[in-house]
Parts: sequence; structure tokens; C-alpha cells
Amino acid sequence: MSFTSSPRLRALILALAATGSLAIGTTSAHAEAQLLIEAATGKVLHAENATYPWYPASVTKLMTAYTTLREVKEGRITLNTLLTVSRNAAAQQPTKMGFKIGTTVTVDNALKMLMVKSANDVAVTIAEGVGGSLEGFADKMNANARRLGMTQSNFVNPNGLPAENHVSSARDLGILARALILEFPQYGSYWHISSIRYGNRVMRNYNSLIDRYPGADGMKTGFICASGYNVVASATRNGRRLIAVVLGAWSGAVRAQKAAQLLERGFNSGNLTWLTPALGTVDALAPIDAQPPNLRDEMCGGHRRKPPSEENEEEGPDEAAAAANAGGESGGNGQAFMLSSLKPSGGKFVLGPPVETNPPTTVFTGPADHPDTVAQTASGGGKKKKKVAAKTEQTGGAEKTAAKPTGDKPAAKKTAKKPAQGAKPAKPKVSSANQ
Repeated sequence: MSFTSSPRLRALILALAATGSLAIGTTSAHAEAQLLIEAATGKVLHAENATYPWYPASVTKLMTAYTTLREVKEGRITLNTLLTVSRNAAAQQPTKMGFKIGTTVTVDNALKMLMVKSANDVAVTIAEGVGGSLEGFADKMNANARRLGMTQSNFVNPNGLPAENHVSSARDLGILARALILEFPQYGSYWHISSIRYGNRVMRNYNSLIDRYPGADGMKTGFICASGYNVVASATRNGRRLIAVVLGAWSGAVRAQKAAQLLERGFNSGNLTWLTPALGTVDALAPIDAQPPNLRDEMCGGHRRKPPSEENEEEGPDEAAAAANAGGESGGNGQAFMLSSLKPSGGKFVLGPPVETNPPTTVFTGPADHPDTVAQTASGGGKKKKKVAAKTEQTGGAEKTAAKPTGDKPAAKKTAKKPAQGAKPAKPKVSSANQ
């Protein structure tokens, strides 16, 4: 099914084209929103459909994190506050940690799982634990949105799963990203963890710019069929931090490429910014009163080679070329697209393989000072050798502790020498495997 077969999307394209706010070219397959701003000042460097309402998908979790950190800042909870997985939380799909009902997790560990794994069950666990209920937490999210000036946003849930009235915009998400950076600099590590380790599982961040784009330091991705592939990405170079927002990309790979292109354009603009028209600050962008586009047919129709999901790095033939083309419509400013971490392949640029800069961050369930979790943190989730270890078994997310030998072969028996006459027999040594 073609994109223009959707009446709502066809109307969107025609309306934007009529106002001159949407450039239509041969490489454009569907509507998309983009925004590039300076984190410190809020100055807009590039805007394309930035004030058009959009389904935020899991980028919603930036507001979930913001609302939680506000509760920490105001002293109502701490990072060590224990949250309990409810039946409703455990039932969330599709991306989840898979914890059993009754499992507890600290706010600190929950935020790490939320931002890296994008776990929907953890998002509901946070909302119920911090807000008392999903509705109570949504009220807090919306109160924070109003206070920040996010006039196009309305949040229904903490994870961004499909809901008709759950909307935002590139403008509002840029405002939110700035608030996280400026209000909570001490918690910046939450949005640029490259991977987490839970027991023997290692889960990489869906934000593929981390460890692949120089200076990338955040923040969050999202995908549902109605929204397309979204990302709010931040990067710092020479003390200057930029925030890029891409909504409605064709795939995870295209999403990352377009965000990288926006960031590179901003960092390479140098002293040429006077050539570009002044766009003001992000909060001054005028919102558009409209319904968000629904990209379900385009994103999740039968024409795709693979079922779309956050793990899908599929590139569409036209969209990938447009995203990587330095002279494309979304940032073609005549400058060379110089990027050390992007490798030319077949005439286009793609992000290179990740370069591990830090080991996975260990996360765990239970209280921060629980003996089992402390041992798990200290060992980094690895196996102990030549000892009997308390091994954490995970079955559907539940934890059981069982002492098991490591499989070392028993020592060969030796013939004990008889003690000298009159000497006291020595006390046998206790093997460390039996302690």
C-alpha cells in the first residue's frame, strides 16, 4: 500500500506543501519531523515539521525518567526506593525485562533498565510505585509537561504504547531533552549507558549512536507502527552540546543516520551560521493544531522484508539513500558530510560498528544492600572459578539462589603420612570449595 493511499497522510502532505513547510522530492517516501537545537541556549538550528503533533512511542520514557527524577529531587522518593512489579506491569508487551509478579527493583536500577532496554514492564512498575497508579503518574507527567511549556504533549501512559490521545511533537521533545540535561546534570549517565548486564544477559542500548558517533551522550529511541522510528539524540563536541530529534524514520538504521547527519551539520556549521535564517528558540516555535499522522500502513504493511520492531535495522532502498546523502533534503547545505565514524559504502554513509568504551553496567533486582545483589554487582555477573558460587538463576525474571559446584574435578587422593611418634596429628585444611 502506498503512503498516499492513506487519506490522513495525503491531506497532511498537501497541506504542508501548500504552506511551503514541507519539501517534496523524489526521495521522500513519507512525512517526517526533524529538529536540531543547542542544549545550552535552546537555539533552533534546523526545523522540519517540528511543531506537527506526533506519536512519541518509547521516547515517552524521557518524560517518565524526568517525572521520576523530579520526585527524587523533591524528596518524595530516593534512588534506593523499592518498587514492586504488579500483575499489570508483568503483563506489558512487547519489550520487557520479564520479571515475575512481586519482584522488587530500586528506582536506580529501574531507570537504567528503562533507558537501555526500554522495558515496558519496568515503566509501569515505576509509574505505579511513584504515582500510585498509571493515572496518577500520567497526571504528574502532564503537570510537568505544562510547567515546561510542552503545549503539544499529552501523556496517557509511561511507556508510549499506542493510545489515541498520547501525543507530543519534535518541538516538545526538544524542550524535554533540554530540561533533563539542564535540571539533572548529575544523572546524565542514565541516558548514555551503552549496555546493561542482568545476570548472564547483556542488553545493548537501542540508541545506536552511542559508541558509534563521536561525542554521542544520549538520549532515547522509540517505535510503534503509528509513529515510525523516533529518536531524541544528543552529542557534545568541544564543549558544545546539540540535541537532534527525528520522528517517523523508516527504520532504526535510517533513524540513526538522519540524527547523525543533523548533529554533524550543526557541529560543522562553524562561523557560517549567519548564512542561515534565524529560527529563534525551541520554545518559541509556533505549534500546529492538527491530528498526528498515522504511519501504520507505511511502517507495518506487508511490503516490509522483516517485521518492524526496535531491533529492526532494515533500510528501505530510497529512505536509506536519502538519509545518507549529504546533499539530501534534510540537511543538504553543500557541506561535505565529514564524519570519522561513518563509512562510505556504495556511495552512501552508514554508521560503523559499535566501539565498546565502557563495560556493561550491572543491574539487579531487590534492595541495593541485599547480600545477593551486592555479590552480583561485585562480580559483574560473571562466573566464579574454582569455587562453589551462589549462582543466581533467572527463570522468567524470577530469582532463586542455589549453591552449585563449578564442575572442578575432585583432587586425587594422596596417601597420608603417619605423624612422627609423639607428634600431634595436624588438623585437616578446609577446602575453599566447602566454605
